[in-house]
Amino acid sequence: MKLLRLRRSLRVRLLVGTLFWIATSILVAGWGLGTLFRQHVSDQFHAELTSQLDQLSAQFTLNDQGQPQLTLALSDPRLTRPYSGYYWQVDQLTGHAATRPAALGQLRSRSLWDHVLTLPADALNDGSTHQHRVMGPQGQMLGVVERSVRIEDNPDGQARSFRLMTAANERLMQEPAERFDGMMWLALGLLAAGLMLAAVVQVLVGLAPLRALQSALAKVRHAETQQLEGAFPMEIMPLIDDFNKVLAHNAEVVVRARAHAGNLAHALKTPLSVLANAADAAHDKPPATAELAQLVSDQVTIARQQVDYHLRRAQVAASTRLPGAKTAVQPVVDGLVRAMRRIHAERELELTAGPFAAALDFRGEAQDLQEMLGNLVDNACKWAIHRVDIQARRSAATLVISVDDDGPGLAADQRDRVMHRGVRADEQVPGSGLGLAIVDDLARLYGGQVTLADSPLGGLRTVLELPALV
Repeated sequence: MKLLRLRRSLRVRLLVGTLFWIATSILVAGWGLGTLFRQHVSDQFHAELTSQLDQLSAQFTLNDQGQPQLTLALSDPRLTRPYSGYYWQVDQLTGHAATRPAALGQLRSRSLWDHVLTLPADALNDGSTHQHRVMGPQGQMLGVVERSVRIEDNPDGQARSFRLMTAANERLMQEPAERFDGMMWLALGLLAAGLMLAAVVQVLVGLAPLRALQSALAKVRHAETQQLEGAFPMEIMPLIDDFNKVLAHNAEVVVRARAHAGNLAHALKTPLSVLANAADAAHDKPPATAELAQLVSDQVTIARQQVDYHLRRAQVAASTRLPGAKTAVQPVVDGLVRAMRRIHAERELELTAGPFAAALDFRGEAQDLQEMLGNLVDNACKWAIHRVDIQARRSAATLVISVDDDGPGLAADQRDRVMHRGVRADEQVPGSGLGLAIVDDLARLYGGQVTLADSPLGGLRTVLELPALV
């Protein structure tokens, strides 16, 4: 589950993608730069050997006795220092194979000291150059450039071919490349770290408006504001504007729905009142008329109850879809306690409530909470003997309100039955049997519920669970 959430995270996707391409680019750039530099060093290495070979070819000649010699020594002083890493050698060729000449007929640099370079057999055209790798003195791996020279004008009258070669220790080529690689990877590592840090900062800064949007939505959900507010980038503002338009439209729909519901209630209650008055006036008439009046009166009462019931359902169905609704629990409970004390003043009931947490809020509208709690508290007062107690608390994201009385209570097998409309626990107690059903329906519209249990006071406990603001 955690891995799935990470895969769905926009921040993780952006960071992983950016860091992957930075790492890939750095690696490819390092490989490319290293390859180019090594090629450059190799070219320079062999260019220097070729330059020395050209100088060797220019100074090479035969003396009067037909022995090879140099008219002038080569200019590079490293060629005179034993095992310095720079060497040259001249071999006489027989046919197409290089043979080791006699000591007197062989020339080599002083840097070779007593070592003789042995090259593989090679067919060379006059003036052309070849490159080889051979083992040199003291285990040095040498890069060699060779050229064949043919001399026609000899004292003995015979043409002779010679193999001229210059060589250098390959470490002289590898060491600069290794130093460059070390410095290059250090620089690229610092560059990669800087780019990755910049990518992290860019993603965090770039997604900051989304966190601000989340905070603005939380304020709407917690009823701190009715619309999204704040300064957002121009790319997000069209979304903010459209969302605010939707919120405004929903608010207008709720207002119109309540207006229509009020108009419906007014339109229905007026003729029902006329019928009720006519029925009351006919009660003193002959028995048949009185019976008809009683029937009309009963049906008008039922119709009024149904109108009130469905009107409340329509109002709550609309208000539950209105974001930003928020109601403090304490004022609603205090108002109900004062009202119930007046209504049931002759019974001298002890009504207690709270204390409640200051931040205890219902995610809905005040009149809906008053409707639900009013029915529960009034029902408890009807059955209570001396005391009714109201308590409220928050459990996670749920508001839990309990109403206890010290009345006769209710058997467990009757609790489910009294939650249905029109069912009354005792026909001797005034009421319509709709109170608990209305409360249960309203609570369910908000995603809550009503449950009945035994009360610590000895009577019935009614528990109302509703969504709370967190």
